[in-house]
Amino acid sequence: MDMSLDFLQLEFLNNRVIDYSIALLILIIGIIITNIIQRLVLTRLRKWAKKTINRFDDALIQLIENTLVPLLYLGTFYVAIGNLILHPILRQATDVLAVGIATVLGIRFCNLVIEKGLRLYWLNTPSDNLTIEQSFKAFIPAIRAIIWGIGLIFLLDNLGFNISAVVASLGIGGVAIALASQGVLQDLFSYFAILLDRPFEIGDFIVIGEFAGSVEHVGIKTTRMKSISGEELILANTDLTGSRIRNFKRMQRRRVEFQISVDYDTPLEVLKEIPDLIKKIVEERKNITFDRAHFSTYGDFSLDFQVVYFVNTSDYNEYMDAQQHINLRIKQEFEKRLVEFAYPTQVTYLKNPPSTSHRTLLKES
Repeated sequence: MDMSLDFLQLEFLNNRVIDYSIALLILIIGIIITNIIQRLVLTRLRKWAKKTINRFDDALIQLIENTLVPLLYLGTFYVAIGNLILHPILRQATDVLAVGIATVLGIRFCNLVIEKGLRLYWLNTPSDNLTIEQSFKAFIPAIRAIIWGIGLIFLLDNLGFNISAVVASLGIGGVAIALASQGVLQDLFSYFAILLDRPFEIGDFIVIGEFAGSVEHVGIKTTRMKSISGEELILANTDLTGSRIRNFKRMQRRRVEFQISVDYDTPLEVLKEIPDLIKKIVEERKNITFDRAHFSTYGDFSLDFQVVYFVNTSDYNEYMDAQQHINLRIKQEFEKRLVEFAYPTQVTYLKNPPSTSHRTLLKES
């Protein structure tokens, strides 16, 4: 018994055997507890994840496996050697290693939280996979760079470096770079605004001022569109965020309003029939909802009817097919009823010229 106690009191590298034993015991117990927690928590989370269709639980499992579990192992190791007397260089190296690993794990944790959070946000709004992947490929690297920069500053500060001078120099350099590349930075921030707010996406047909086309690519500085006539339009992101954009892709249905003008000589009974006739023609077409048709105004040279209907799709070609069908059917029915369309006309009335005898009297006088 005394020999065992004497052995535990033996010193080796400034630490007793019992100190090494306690450190080893803490390490083993910590690893066992971490494994138990890992198995219990992750097993239950995986069972729960199989019963749900959302991706929140999958993101939580990945977060625990990639960051929290390694952080528990690191904490166990650091606590185990905390009571040991180490050489100053070894202690400093251990502290630096622990801070470095903890910083990397913290950066990974922040990256995963932001990435999964943004992905869940984008998945909860209407968007196609192509748009989401393109947004992530361009947006996430910038976020990672910012987080890694903050993490590096945190690490240097904990290692004893003078961060104030570094931050000040970065601030002066940042101001100089910002002044030199003001336009590029404006387009870059506009790019982030487009990705986050998403006024349009890949494939949307939009109109900006006099330009119209389908969005093909959203870049860091410019956005590329394909116009109706086929050429490529390249617009700066700053111009897009500062303009009024009409997005036809998100239109659920299209409201169509047009006017029909008939001649003033059209009989009253025929005028009364025209609204019901137009309603019947409009309702012949599928995906069309008739709204109204009224004799609206007396024009300068015509009797005007106002017609409103809805095309229950955003497809432009289907809208044009419907409008063409309605126009041709109206023309056909009007010809059957001898109804003439009105157009700008001017009638000149001439008085009877003076008689020959009257001209003779005027000449003699």
